[in-house]
Amino acid sequence: MVENNTPIKRFIDELDFTIFGIGFSVSLLAIVVFFTNPTASANAMGQINTFLWTEYMWVYIGTMFLMVMFSLWLMVGPWGRIKLGKPDEDPEFGLLSYFSMMFSAGIAAGIVFWGPAEALSHYQTVPPLIGGESQSATAAVGAIQYTLFHWGISYWVPYLIVALPIAYYAFRKDAPMRVSTLIAPFVGVDKLDGVLAKGIDILAVFATIGGIATTLGFVGEQFLTGLTYNFGVSIGDTGTVLVITGLTVAFTASVALGVKKGIARISRFNMGVFAVLTAMTFLLGPTNYIMNTGLQAMGRYFVGFLEMSLYTNATGSGEWVGNWTVFYWAWVFSWAPFGGLFVARISRGRTIRQVVATALVGSTVATTPWFLTMGGSAIFFERQNIAPMLEMVAEHGVAVSGFPLFGSLPFGGVLSAVFLFLVVTFFITSADSSTLALGMLTTGGKQHPSTVNRVIWGALMGGLASLLIVGGGIDALRSSAIITGFPFALISVIAIAGMLREFHQVEPLLSGTSDSTGAEPASSPNRAGSSIDDD
Repeated sequence: MVENNTPIKRFIDELDFTIFGIGFSVSLLAIVVFFTNPTASANAMGQINTFLWTEYMWVYIGTMFLMVMFSLWLMVGPWGRIKLGKPDEDPEFGLLSYFSMMFSAGIAAGIVFWGPAEALSHYQTVPPLIGGESQSATAAVGAIQYTLFHWGISYWVPYLIVALPIAYYAFRKDAPMRVSTLIAPFVGVDKLDGVLAKGIDILAVFATIGGIATTLGFVGEQFLTGLTYNFGVSIGDTGTVLVITGLTVAFTASVALGVKKGIARISRFNMGVFAVLTAMTFLLGPTNYIMNTGLQAMGRYFVGFLEMSLYTNATGSGEWVGNWTVFYWAWVFSWAPFGGLFVARISRGRTIRQVVATALVGSTVATTPWFLTMGGSAIFFERQNIAPMLEMVAEHGVAVSGFPLFGSLPFGGVLSAVFLFLVVTFFITSADSSTLALGMLTTGGKQHPSTVNRVIWGALMGGLASLLIVGGGIDALRSSAIITGFPFALISVIAIAGMLREFHQVEPLLSGTSDSTGAEPASSPNRAGSSIDDD
């Protein structure tokens, strides 16, 4: 008989068996199918992926643009004054920790992979709106321009659209901390255990599975490629599965200490290493070329933002847009449930304007120097024959891009080692924050799910990510994101409609309360959310 205070007992008691059971079963089934039929599975995913971006490209492109416009309105409009918590409540986390956690969990695992790689890819295969010849000076500027577009403000808005209604209802109206809370404006807080809410949470688990597997797959492949490139270590397919799965489980178990003891500390450390590596590369690398090319790229990004945001290549095949812009938007849509849930979890006590500004302004400002420096350096080294960047990519795959780049700089061995270390630490934060979100999703919204729950999800996600690498590589990872992100492109529109409905009702209070937070009067039963215990 299991005693009441054992980890297994806690794990069983906290579960929402419907959501956990379906999510666990589908994850396990996906692993079995990929393990037994890796090539056929990858091909099937590729066919579904092609169908979605050819037939429904407008859904991905249009929904993202709608989210960008709504997020900008939240940042500058009167609804930005609404506080996610009690009127007199201070933010739970300081600004540095808050920004570091949002950044590390929301984007950093992707940028360590694509930072040195994306601009180099666009330099060779020029985006359709750029118009220059492959590997030309025009292509170089356009390559960085599109990289900034894919990783700028647009990348962050799906997290906000999911996070804000969840945080608002959880911290002000005692709603559960789960994705289905975003339909509370339509069904009420008391009816969030219905069939519709369960269905949304199950879809959130599916989307999160795809998003996490894609990210862990990218970063895991980069880690293994770094071992091969730097140290000549090659572990084969079986070793890939064992290493990626083992690292995910080990990291999840080791940092499942709560938000303040685990994710916050690692995130602050990541940001420090990230900033130092960016600065060193900028100073030791082709500084003049980075600045001259980067400034032109930034100008074109701002001027061409509207056209790039709505471009679908309707007169052509649209393949480039499908492989890049649609992939990125779908990837972040698939991350929106867990990324939004995590952002909601750490946003207590902040106003909507603070949350949106941290994501749109703060994170974009933090990522821009990275992409200017890494993309500009990679292209410069290729153009000047300092390092055979494109040849290395052709030989080792796109995951290798960062290692010949850093190896070409003074103190290249040290910088390559720091970069590989950064890959590992961002892998940790991705595994930790994503399994925390999956734990919340499958326990009815508990903000501190058990370590057993999180380790189970870590094992499943690590296994699936490694099998995607083995079975189909980059193409399979792209397909996973595009397929699982599609439902949340549609659900995000519902979230926007819900916020319009709710915040419109709150708006008259904004000018009538001395604290300017839009809080309900003290006598209202919906005034405050439940507190979050410090870890």
